[in-house]
Amino acid sequence: MYTYLLFAAGFVFLVYGANWLVDGAASIAAQYRISHVAIGMTIVALGTSAPELVVNLIASFKGTADVAVGNILGSNVSNVFLILGVSAIIFPLAVSKDSFWRDIPIALLGALVIGVLANDLLPGGISLSMISRNDGIVLILFFVLFMIYAWGVARKKGVVEQVRIRKYPVNLSVVMVVAGMLALVIGGRWIVNGAVDIAGRLGISEAVISLTVVAIGTSLPELAACVAAALKKNAGMVIGNVLGSNIFNVFFVLGTSAAIKPLPFNKVLNFDILVGLGAVMLLWLLVLSSRKKTLQRWHGGFFLVLYAGYLLFLFYFQR
Repeated sequence: MYTYLLFAAGFVFLVYGANWLVDGAASIAAQYRISHVAIGMTIVALGTSAPELVVNLIASFKGTADVAVGNILGSNVSNVFLILGVSAIIFPLAVSKDSFWRDIPIALLGALVIGVLANDLLPGGISLSMISRNDGIVLILFFVLFMIYAWGVARKKGVVEQVRIRKYPVNLSVVMVVAGMLALVIGGRWIVNGAVDIAGRLGISEAVISLTVVAIGTSLPELAACVAAALKKNAGMVIGNVLGSNIFNVFFVLGTSAAIKPLPFNKVLNFDILVGLGAVMLLWLLVLSSRKKTLQRWHGGFFLVLYAGYLLFLFYFQR
C-alpha cells in the first residue's frame, strides 16, 4: 500500500513541481525583459515536458530503460488518442495550416526517427537495439533545428501576447523555481521506483506500466491545459500543445536521456512506435478528409475507443 501511495503522490509532485518551476522561471525572465515569445518557446514549452524529462532521466540513471522509452512512446500515444479525443468531444478542433503542414509532419518524422535509431543495422547484418549517445545527439540536433524554425515563424508573425505571465517578487520566484525542481525530482523518483515495484507485484512488464499508467500521469499537465483550452474554445492551443509535446518528447526528452546514458531498446516496443506513428497519421488523414480541416466530436470519440483498445491489448498481451 505504501508503494502505491508514493506512486500516486509522485504524479501530484510532478504536476505542482512543473507549475512552480514554470511560473517562477517565467516571472524571473519577464523581470529581466525577456520577450514573451522567448519565454513561451523555452520556459513554458519545456515546463510542460518537465515531468517526462525528469522521469526519463531518473529511469535512465537507474538502468530501467523500458520505463524511459515506454514513458515517451506511451505519452505520445495518449497525447493524440486520449487528450485530443477528450478535447475534440468538448469542442471541435479546427487545425491551422501551420499545424497541418508543419507540426503534424514533424511529429510523424519524430516517430519515424525513433524507429530507425532504435533498430540500428550494423555492417554484416548485425542488429543493435540501442538508442545510443550519438542517437541522442542526433535527436537534440533535430530539436534545435525545429526550435530555430519555430522561433523564426513566431517572430515573423509577431506572436507575443499568447503567453500570460504573472510577476512575483524575485525572492519568491527563486523559491518557486527551487521548490519546483525539488518536487519534480522527488516525484520522479517515487514514480520510477513505484513503476518497477508495481510491475513486479502484478507480474507485468515495466514497459507496460510505463506505456500506460506512467505515460498518462506524466501527460496530466497537457491534459489539464488542453481541456481548459477546449472549454474556452481555443482549438489552436489544444492542437499546438499536443503536437508540440510530442515533438519535445521525442527530440528533446528522449534525446537528452540517451545523450546522458545510452538506452537499451526492447524490441517489443516497436509495436508502440507503430501505434504512435499510426495515431499521428490517422490525425492527419481525418483532418485532411474534413471539409473544414476540423477534428469533429465523432473523431474524438473514435480516438478514445482506439485508446481503450490499445490499453486493453497491452494488458491482455502481457498476461
